[in-house]
Amino acid sequence: MSLTELDDGIVRRMAIGAVFSDFGGKIHSVGFHRTDDLLVTSSEDDSLRLFDIANAKQLKITYHKKHGTDRVCFTHHPSSLICSSRYNLESTGESLRYLSMYDNRILRYFKGHKDRVVSLCMSPINDSFMSGSLDKSVRLWDLRVNACQGILHLRGRPAVAYDQQGLVFAIAMEGGAVKLFDSRCYDKGPFDTFLVGGDTAEVNDIKFSNDGKSMLLTTTNNNIYVLDAYRGEKKCGFSLEPSQGTSIEATFTPDGKYVLSGSGDGTLHAWNIENPSEVARWENNIGVVSCLKWAPRRAMFVAASTVLTFWIPNDGEPPVPADRSAADQQPPPQ
Repeated sequence: MSLTELDDGIVRRMAIGAVFSDFGGKIHSVGFHRTDDLLVTSSEDDSLRLFDIANAKQLKITYHKKHGTDRVCFTHHPSSLICSSRYNLESTGESLRYLSMYDNRILRYFKGHKDRVVSLCMSPINDSFMSGSLDKSVRLWDLRVNACQGILHLRGRPAVAYDQQGLVFAIAMEGGAVKLFDSRCYDKGPFDTFLVGGDTAEVNDIKFSNDGKSMLLTTTNNNIYVLDAYRGEKKCGFSLEPSQGTSIEATFTPDGKYVLSGSGDGTLHAWNIENPSEVARWENNIGVVSCLKWAPRRAMFVAASTVLTFWIPNDGEPPVPADRSAADQQPPPQ
């Protein structure tokens, strides 16, 4: 279903429309392509999987046993990805790879981080991307060159995000500190810093709404904050059940009017943030949802744990089982 004007009724009608349950472990990361109807997932079984979201089909699966798969995002090309590594970081230094799903080929390695990458974001306007690592640094890169283009040293675990125009990026850290940088002259330091008072937890994730007016901050103790992106004021906040050993993810709808999140008790929640109120709460049988994203151009979101689910407005049809016959398995790259 293509994206129409969302309202409380459509959000409440969201239900599981397709299920993919053949993952060999926890799903670490999911990402949509900005313009094509494609989704990529990375998971504990060292796989990257490509899905056609319009037809609820798995298109391809590749395995990456040497480096593993962790954070993943599309570049501008529909078959090219950036993926962070889980293994051999100390011996190889190959913390990030630029790879092609078309022919399962690594196009470039990016070396520099000394620990796991926990946040990854592609610029919406050019070949720049950012990575935040447990080594307490954010690095800026260009797909066309191996060398790191810039590095920012921080005091804790960072989360990174570009705004939808690619002109500003945000770095969030423990203690609710959010620093805003001009992406064209980030070496001059942040042009603004916000503090979300009262929460000393580390930050899992930060996102901008599509209209650039709001930011969404998720912390490791499962608190969610919606901030005014211009003034840093807290618009609203939500506290969810703790999830031992699993990070939750929250997402904006494309119109920026709603926020969705998982919770430690396995439920999913949706809130209207213009008139702060919970508009929907769903039980699910896939456990704590660690990955949650709304599709850029469709009335659809995905929620994942060890199982991937596609959610669409309910029209009375039963869920579609996973189409495994479409998977095109290939050997891992050397």
